[in-house]
Amino acid sequence: MAGRKEALLSKDKAHSSAAFFRSPIASAVFLGVIVGCVFAFLLPHGLFFASHHRKLKARISHPQVASATSPCIEMRHSFMSAVVGLTQPYMIPKTSLHRGHVWIVSSVVCALPEQVNALKTDILAAREKNSELKKEVRSLMEKLRMAEQGKGHAQEQVVVLGEKHKAGPFGTVKGLRTNPTVVPDESVNPRLAKILEEVAIYKELIVCLATYNVKEMLELWFTNIKKVGIPNYLVVALDDETEEFCKLNDVPVYRRDPDEYVDTIAKIGNNHAVSGLKFRILREFLQLGYGVILSDIDIVYLQNPFDHLYRDSDVESMSDGHNNMTAYGYNDVFDEPSMGWARYAHTMRIWVYNSGFFYIRPTIPSIELLDRVATRLSLDPKAWDQAVFNEELFFPSHPGYDGLFAAKRTMDMYLFMNSKVLFKTVRKSNPLKKLKPVVVHINYHPDKFERMKAVVDFYVNGKQDALDNFPDGSEW
Repeated sequence: MAGRKEALLSKDKAHSSAAFFRSPIASAVFLGVIVGCVFAFLLPHGLFFASHHRKLKARISHPQVASATSPCIEMRHSFMSAVVGLTQPYMIPKTSLHRGHVWIVSSVVCALPEQVNALKTDILAAREKNSELKKEVRSLMEKLRMAEQGKGHAQEQVVVLGEKHKAGPFGTVKGLRTNPTVVPDESVNPRLAKILEEVAIYKELIVCLATYNVKEMLELWFTNIKKVGIPNYLVVALDDETEEFCKLNDVPVYRRDPDEYVDTIAKIGNNHAVSGLKFRILREFLQLGYGVILSDIDIVYLQNPFDHLYRDSDVESMSDGHNNMTAYGYNDVFDEPSMGWARYAHTMRIWVYNSGFFYIRPTIPSIELLDRVATRLSLDPKAWDQAVFNEELFFPSHPGYDGLFAAKRTMDMYLFMNSKVLFKTVRKSNPLKKLKPVVVHINYHPDKFERMKAVVDFYVNGKQDALDNFPDGSEW
């Protein structure tokens, strides 16, 4: 009975289903569903939205037309740059052209025309204000550093240059060591002044002169400066090739205006002649109020030299001396037996300052030093710039000659190291080899480039035997 009942129920359901599909209502519903699917596939945004969609797409593709017909759709570079920081004219992607996105964008553009202009004005004003604040912070930092480091120097100047005072107790009296700096004069060279404002830090920078015939050494020079992280340096290019080479390597460079005297020496002069140009060129830097480390290019930088300056003298210079006596001075006794009782004469000796690496402050005595050296070199082409530099610094006043009243300081010979100290002493001493100099100047050896690379291998790359294969001196 149960089986027969289930069979009857199944038969009734099948009969009722067949009757439903044969009815007009079912046919209409089925046809409506089919038509709806077709329209949904062909017009996904709706029947009445298609024409609006095509018009909006055309306006976005041709913004100049859109702006002429409907300012609400204009989306130019200035508005979108201000709102979302874009650098190209904003284009709505095709995938975003559906109803919700279009009406949101349209409402924003239509609702904020005045706000957009105000926003652009505010951004420009903020940028100008930010630039002014950066300059002000930079100036304040410079004043703070100078105030902290030069407090004692300023007090000495007040004591000596101010009102007259009685001498203090024994052992407390000190003379003036630090001369005041000059007032900067940007009219001397406005173009250079603008460059130095961007490059210098605390009104200080490293400067070197270079021609293209020393390109390999120059590249090694600025590569190590970059590795150390020294940002304030400048190459004075003496020819067009050097200027282009520096620009290609993102190196700050300055090409002087045409100068017959300088350009002639740069083209046909020897190394000493080119080196002598620095005293003439440096004058403008000092007149603009900048302290300068003058650097030859046969120098490897291992630390930032500005962290190791005293700044209490007009000139701080590397020494050519190779020990404490020769670098810092000593009493040299001259023996003349024929004088009998007075056979011994005491002399003061010091090895010369190296004119290839020194720090010079923008003071009147410093500028006078440059003028004196440049004048003598121009009058005597055979003169050696380093000899003239030292004679003007050290010779005292005497009949027929007024000496230079410039303060000077000798740099630490193990921090500012010449190549004689390195190859004759330091590399042979395990304790001294552990010290890291600030710079190494390959001034005593003609095979400069090879020794510079060896210095980099030893101090930077950690190759402990990098210096071993070189002789103490030169082989010729």
